[in-house]
Amino acid sequence: MKNNDWKDRLGVMYSTNPNFQYDTGEEEEEETLPKEKQQLRISLDKRNRGGKMVTLVTGFVGKTVDLEALGKLLKVKCGVGGSAKEGEIIVQGDFRSKILEILQKEGYTKSRII
Repeated sequence: MKNNDWKDRLGVMYSTNPNFQYDTGEEEEEETLPKEKQQLRISLDKRNRGGKMVTLVTGFVGKTVDLEALGKLLKVKCGVGGSAKEGEIIVQGDFRSKILEILQKEGYTKSRII
């Protein structure tokens, strides 16, 4: 059930239309593609990070929960920190080949290093 808090509707005028549906501006998340169809790209990035290197995993299509679960798996297997948000996973350090091996063992067959 969606949250129907009156504070979310401040500034909205009253409508006499009986079929009116208030738009909260939230978008529904895409369904997560199967592992075999995910086209993940692994790259090294050091821009805007104070000279430190991070491994970026981009191209994930799916729900935020699944992205965060994959990010946690990669961070635990590599033994480092990082984050997962906005469709990309950031792992601290240069772990491109190790992440590729982990993804292939997990069933992400279309993963590649850029």
